[in-house]
Amino acid sequence: MKIKKARVLKVKKTNVPYKLKRPISRSQLMEYMDEEEKSRVRRISKGFREGFKFIKNAPESITVFGSARISEDHPSYKLTRELGARIADEGYAVVTGGAGGLMEAANRGAYEAGGESIGVNVILPTEQHINPYLTKNITLDYFFSRKVFLAFGTEAIIVAPGGFGTLDELFEVITLLQTNKIEPMPIILLGKDFWEEIFKLLEKKFLHEYKTISREDLNLYTITDDINEVINIIRKKEQSDLEETFS
Repeated sequence: MKIKKARVLKVKKTNVPYKLKRPISRSQLMEYMDEEEKSRVRRISKGFREGFKFIKNAPESITVFGSARISEDHPSYKLTRELGARIADEGYAVVTGGAGGLMEAANRGAYEAGGESIGVNVILPTEQHINPYLTKNITLDYFFSRKVFLAFGTEAIIVAPGGFGTLDELFEVITLLQTNKIEPMPIILLGKDFWEEIFKLLEKKFLHEYKTISREDLNLYTITDDINEVINIIRKKEQSDLEETFS
């Protein structure tokens, strides 16, 4: 029988091969990196340290995803702003990406209602700026670390209309729920006009034609325009958590 040789990884900008036969330590990995790569690792590490410290000091919260591009006169802005206020009235902090558009709308509603309004921002060349309706905020370098803190410790996630970034955030959370990598929580898609056609298409293609999801996966989210329904879902989650704590 012919035995294959161990694969050799030639690390960028070095001539030092590393045989992939055992785990590599962080210090060993750093030896093979150039200064730019080391700087990136340090920024990532620093972002996670600061992010966990920031978010762990926040009160119980509801996270809202949504587009940075939707203007104040759009019906979705008005609906999301009203929802932000209702969430604050329930005693929760509102956490968003901290930028404009529907993130601003949710923060603004909470801020105007006298609640905690939190932003987890990310550095971008365009679009991204910190909205003026935050009681506290943090700015990170990378999207992947930002997504961790937007989902970390939240009681529910509400997804307003958005683009590729919003869809990325939504499908990552749904995947984590589907694979039991995070504790069950409500995923609420706000805006029937926006979400229903998208998810009808996904159901047709994913479930019926390609069979890449299961029927139960359709229960991982709720689509609604009704703010009262959103609040009732949040209250049911809170009641369920209390019953589980004292059972």
